[in-house]
Amino acid sequence: MSQLFIDLYLDEDVSVLVAELIRARGFRVTTTQEAQNLGRSDREQLEYAIAHGQTFLTHNRADFEALAQSFFSSASFHHGIIIAVRRPPREIVTRILAVLNSRTKDEIRDQLVYI
Repeated sequence: MSQLFIDLYLDEDVSVLVAELIRARGFRVTTTQEAQNLGRSDREQLEYAIAHGQTFLTHNRADFEALAQSFFSSASFHHGIIIAVRRPPREIVTRILAVLNSRTKDEIRDQLVYI
């Protein structure tokens, strides 16, 4: 059975306040700190998100565009990567909620989304 809602995994460069505000709206979110993954490589972070069925949220555009391309080229999959321009946490939450409320977990698979 397919899961309807997107679960998020936040890169260590994303404020933990973003996680708290999204959780307050009923969505499941894991931070890098909670997963005890601080200091791990970008690939390791993305692989963690994949292993846990989570969409990855980051500010790190260049590295994650390259990783997404690498996954595409090798026919590997991910559960979506959302790249957020650095903004105040509440503005990021407003933008991420627009994605979470308009796409299912299946619809974001292998997608690179910019907010």
